[in-house]
Amino acid sequence: MIVAVSISPSAADETGGVAESVAEAVRIIRESGLPCETNAMFTNIEGEWDEVMDVVKRAVLKVAETSPRVGLVLKADIRAGHDTGELRGKVQRLERHLADGGA
Repeated sequence: MIVAVSISPSAADETGGVAESVAEAVRIIRESGLPCETNAMFTNIEGEWDEVMDVVKRAVLKVAETSPRVGLVLKADIRAGHDTGELRGKVQRLERHLADGGA
């Protein structure tokens, strides 16, 4: 499965933003060893259901240590038999279509 996750504290950190808390969540995701990538709005994680959800839970709980409320946005692509390789594979297929002028 691939999960796109956005974890946001409700309270700003001492610099007036949320970057420090979000960085702690992303650090937990990256240190999990699961394939992942971060963009401006989400961090995508690939793996089996239980391992991905465990990482998401740990990241949320880390942010909750410094914020009274935490917002979680989660979108999942669940495909039986395709638990790995799709984080990059989906993008590669899209890029091939763009290169061929088919998009």
